[in-house]
Amino acid sequence: MQINEEIRDKEVRVIDQDGSQLGIMPTGRALERAAASNLDLVKIAPQAKPPVCKIIDYGKYRFEQAKRDKEAKKNQRVVDIKEIRLSLNIDTHDFNTKV
Repeated sequence: MQINEEIRDKEVRVIDQDGSQLGIMPTGRALERAAASNLDLVKIAPQAKPPVCKIIDYGKYRFEQAKRDKEAKKNQRVVDIKEIRLSLNIDTHDFNTKV
């Protein structure tokens, strides 16, 4: 994830901390807006043309992203495969218990 001066693109699409789009602007101007608000310019979608950047507090963003990842990992269900050994001499009751 690129932040502030690490962003090397000439123009970026900027989204404000409120979620409103500020439009496409040069990276330098976007950095000035972020600095004026005492926030960071974070590249959210680098594959888009032009890349999408958001003016946010980077520390808070990382914390919330880690929290979401942890919650998603917690909600994943792990499937356990149980192994049953059966032999030819198994009794009917034992077979029914294992099944």
